[in-house]
Amino acid sequence: MIEVTAIASSSKGNCYRITDGSTSLLLECGINYRDIQKALNFQMTQISGCLISHEHGDHVKSIKDVLKAGIDCYMSPGTAGAINVTHHRINLVEAGKPFKIGTFQIMAFDVQHDVAQPYGFLIMNKEGEKLLFATDTYYIKYKFPGLTHILVECNYSEKILKENIENGSVPKVMEKRLLQSHFSLENVKEFFKANDLSKVQEIWLLHLSDSNSDENLFKEEIMKMTGKVVYIA
Repeated sequence: MIEVTAIASSSKGNCYRITDGSTSLLLECGINYRDIQKALNFQMTQISGCLISHEHGDHVKSIKDVLKAGIDCYMSPGTAGAINVTHHRINLVEAGKPFKIGTFQIMAFDVQHDVAQPYGFLIMNKEGEKLLFATDTYYIKYKFPGLTHILVECNYSEKILKENIENGSVPKVMEKRLLQSHFSLENVKEFFKANDLSKVQEIWLLHLSDSNSDENLFKEEIMKMTGKVVYIA
């Protein structure tokens, strides 16, 4: 069974660990490497790879240390060019072409963000479990049958953002960037409506905004809509 550990999830830094009991992966490495080590009880040799969605610092902050530790990192050619790090453990992957890391079969897919070549990842194990990881995107154009675990960004609520702009706590200029780069609660709901959730065991809402989200509201609304267990990372 796939187990998820949220090590960090915010605009300050993102990092998650998933394992099926045989293979363990990092999803992102956007915090200090020392903090990743502490969260995993310094058992870094158990990590078989690290998937990188895009080049922003809150997702790749410790990539040099991760590579130095002997952990292969997987990303798009555009992301690799943008981080400008050369290392033999950087693996370039193409969207739509499956690859394997241990007991996981993984397929990258393109998402919508204001960076070079961002990816989401569909991760499957031998037991038929399917985990979707998608962060920093304002839209997901694909449908994914048979999902059992969903880790998806739910950055802001359009209603909360509008209220914050009106009261002056958030500058108007932020609105355009958020609308074109991050997943809103409203769009997350539309994504869930478009997909078959019958096999889903758990949903993780990731990367909530400090000022434009409401943790309790988001959890309550997604639980009510899906009938699934919902965690806030």
